[in-house]
Amino acid sequence: MNDRELRARYLTEVLATLYPPSDGGRVAHFVAVPNARKPRLLVPAGSRRVAAGAVRRYAQPAARSARFKRDLAALALRTGADRALLRDRITVTGADSIEEHLRRVLDRDLTVSVHIGPARANRKPVLQLLAPDGTTVGFAKLGTNALTRRLVRAETVALTALRYARLSTVVVPRVLHSGQWQGHQVLVQEALPAWRPRRPAGVRLPAAMREVAGALGVYRANLTDSPYQIELERRLSTVDCPMLAAAVDRLVERRGDTVLQFGAWHGDWAPWNMAALADAVLVWDWERFTPGVPLGFDAVHHELHQRMERGEEAAAAVDATLTRAPALLDAFGMTREAADVTALLHLVDLAVRYLADRQAEAGARLGVLGTWLLPVLIRRVGDL
Repeated sequence: MNDRELRARYLTEVLATLYPPSDGGRVAHFVAVPNARKPRLLVPAGSRRVAAGAVRRYAQPAARSARFKRDLAALALRTGADRALLRDRITVTGADSIEEHLRRVLDRDLTVSVHIGPARANRKPVLQLLAPDGTTVGFAKLGTNALTRRLVRAETVALTALRYARLSTVVVPRVLHSGQWQGHQVLVQEALPAWRPRRPAGVRLPAAMREVAGALGVYRANLTDSPYQIELERRLSTVDCPMLAAAVDRLVERRGDTVLQFGAWHGDWAPWNMAALADAVLVWDWERFTPGVPLGFDAVHHELHQRMERGEEAAAAVDATLTRAPALLDAFGMTREAADVTALLHLVDLAVRYLADRQAEAGARLGVLGTWLLPVLIRRVGDL
């Protein structure tokens, strides 16, 4: 099943979750953007201003062509031309919908726009909350199964902890509401102004990552004796991948005496989860935030995903990221050996995550690690 078919099937599933079928209740009308066959966004059809605002502030695509399509869709919705360009309409009815629930707990008038993401194990309903004037007042996430409920709870804890971390460069969204609805875990967070004009991050990016790394404290230890290594071994024991386990054994055997610094990492600091403004670095999607990992994980993660976003083939992007690790992690004061070990450990950590989450079974685009990550990791560890 391809991505288009998976998105369409997920659309049916997510609407049944958000608007549980019933004989009565409020009717909601949506416009499917760009269409119901490959939906990426459902925007409320009741108000042109709200619908256009939902699209304008839905995302900040990297590609100019994608930004043009977004702006064209917003203009069509604002002017009423959407009947010609965005023809697919969807109507749902629910007596106790998530929309009604959010109105009650937030005590304000709002409508929702629904994001339809690509297939992956951690995909969950993400709702953009819109005021009557079209402004975005927040985002809601729903954990609907064991994995996503855990991730939504983890993000709630992370955002709460980071409110007290006295960050000066990084701006983290505030929690507006946390609770449960229909057995699903709910997190509502404020909308960061990611639609404001952006600036090159430059040296602010590693500075922001160092700030997050030190948010809950930093310690030094050699890899073999570190609590991180103990936890990594525990996580490895929960997945079935002998090649990965053998690579880790060799890495620890050859570089276990390397002294590393350990702190926190965002966990998914990719280009699409941040925005560098003139006066701050906005960062969202903190569901993978974890303390006690090697400093520099965020920098390696960002480099890898930035390369893939630019269109580099995944395995080549992994190789190039590992090669660039010493220069990339110089901002963290690392020796070349520590940088090489850190970059390899990041790949191990990422591989364990993908396997534990069963991304391949979920149909994620990069879910099959044997096609990109594992071959490069095993070769590079073998060269130590």
